[in-house]
Amino acid sequence: MQTSGLTIVFDNYRHLPGFQTLWGFAAVIHTPGGTLLFDTGSNGRVLLRNIQGLGIAPESIDILFLSHLHWDHIGGLDSFLEINPRATVVVHEGFSKHLLHDLRGLCGELIVVGEEPLPLGPGLHSTGMLAAEPPEQALVVESDYGPVVISGCAHPGMERIVERATAMTGSKVRLAVGGFHLMYADAVKIEQTILALQRLGVEWVLPTHCSGDLGIEAFKRRFGKRCFLGGIGREIRFDGL
Repeated sequence: MQTSGLTIVFDNYRHLPGFQTLWGFAAVIHTPGGTLLFDTGSNGRVLLRNIQGLGIAPESIDILFLSHLHWDHIGGLDSFLEINPRATVVVHEGFSKHLLHDLRGLCGELIVVGEEPLPLGPGLHSTGMLAAEPPEQALVVESDYGPVVISGCAHPGMERIVERATAMTGSKVRLAVGGFHLMYADAVKIEQTILALQRLGVEWVLPTHCSGDLGIEAFKRRFGKRCFLGGIGREIRFDGL
């Protein structure tokens, strides 16, 4: 049985040498039930080079999950679907109706999530569309070691996303990963976010992409060894937490 975990394949930070960084975020999530691509970064050619360079076959991915409609998260959509048109694509009702119409002819199945949480497969859930500008959904992975939450940019607030995940699973979040949207936040806002996540019982964090250098440094100080750095090539095994 494949060990559950994730690999960051697109980021504006680099973990391993030899990969091109651009603004945006994408991660491949490995579960016993299948493989999922979370977002597509801002450039499809770079996305595919990174995925393949990390030893992952794009054709092996079962589900493409898109968190929100910003360019730096859907820029690789066309390139990915050209090489893997059988993948199921998961979006939410906040995406353009024209894009939704076009996607129905470009992928294996299109799932449009509303405001309520939605199961996507064994141990995989959308939080449902959370109101923000723009609206956003996050992914919840129920591992044997506790829930893992992956966020694209956390426009609704990372604490709101974690609250939703906790309510859905009935368990405290083991790991929160992704963009925490703190790049324009001051020290007070960053500290408030950290304290909120700690009060909610989040044990491990991996802030990257739009979390901002100041935000990442603050999380490192407060979480210590329980804060992972992101970047292309970062792999996290859920059984290692």
